[in-house]
Amino acid sequence: MNSQASQTAIDLLRQDGQRLGAYFQQILNRHTDAPPRLMESIDYSLSAGGKRLRPALTMECFRACAGNSSKTSETSAMAAAAAMELIHTFSLVHDDLPAMDDDDLRRGRPTNHKVFGQAMAILAGDAMVTIAFEVIAADADAAIVPVLIRELAHSAGPCGMIGGQVLDMDGENRSLSLHELQRIHRMKTGALLTSSCRLGAMAAGANLSQLAAVTEFGKHLGLAFQIVDDVLDVTSTPEQMGKATNKDAGKGKNTYPALLGLDASQKEAAKQLEAALAAIHPFGESGDRLALLARFVVDREA
Repeated sequence: MNSQASQTAIDLLRQDGQRLGAYFQQILNRHTDAPPRLMESIDYSLSAGGKRLRPALTMECFRACAGNSSKTSETSAMAAAAAMELIHTFSLVHDDLPAMDDDDLRRGRPTNHKVFGQAMAILAGDAMVTIAFEVIAADADAAIVPVLIRELAHSAGPCGMIGGQVLDMDGENRSLSLHELQRIHRMKTGALLTSSCRLGAMAAGANLSQLAAVTEFGKHLGLAFQIVDDVLDVTSTPEQMGKATNKDAGKGKNTYPALLGLDASQKEAAKQLEAALAAIHPFGESGDRLALLARFVVDREA
C-alpha cells in the first residue's frame, strides 16, 4: 500500500471517527442523572481515540450496500456503529484489568483502572454494554432493531468475543495447533469485525448476496487483523502502538509468529487480505473504500 493510499485510509477513518465522536457526546449527554464519576470514566475511554476501525467498517459496508439509494438513512448504521464501538471499548477496559491482561497503557495513556480504580473501570465497562443496546433500541429504525441487537449480542457473547477471550486465557502456556489458534482469533477478534460489516449491511437493507459478501470480507479481514496484531507485538514499540509490546511471549500466549514465524505470518496476513478483497469484488467501485480499509489493516505499523 503506497503512502498516498495509506493516508486516504487514515483520512477515511478520521472522517467517520469525527462523526462518531460527536454522536457519542450526544449519547452521553442523555444520561444526566448518572453519577458524574461513572460518566467521566466512560468518556475517558470512549474519547481516547484509536483507529475506530469497527464503526468505520459498519458505515462503509452500509454505503457499499445502499449504493445510491435514497430509501435508506444512515441513522440506523450510525447507531449500530456507535454500539459496536461501545462494546469494543468495554472489552478493552476489562481486558486491561489486573485479573486479565494487567496493562497500564492503552492508546498512549494510562488505562482506565489506573485513573479511576478497578471497581469503577469494571462498572464503566458494564455501563458501556448496556448503553450499546440502548442506542440501537432508541435510534435505529424500529423495524430492524431486533436483528441488529441479535447480531451484536451474538458476536460479543459466549460464541464470539467473550468466548474467544476465555479460549485465549485457557490456551496460555499450552501449545495449540494452527486450527485452535485460528478459532481463538475468529472469536476473540474476528467476531466483532465481521459483525461490524454485517451490521452496516443490515442497516442498508442488504440482499442475501450482499450480506454474504460482507460477511466473508469481515471473516478474512478479522483474521488478518489479529495476525498483524501478533506481528506488531513482536516488531513494534510501545510508542508506536500506544500500549505495551512483547507481552504475548511473556504470558505464554499462542500467536502466529510463535507458531509459524514472522515471515510465514506476514504471508498469511497477505493471503487473508486477498481473500477479503475477492469477497467484495462484486461491489465494484462501491467497495473501493472497504478495500482501502482492508489494505490499511494489513499494512499498518500500529
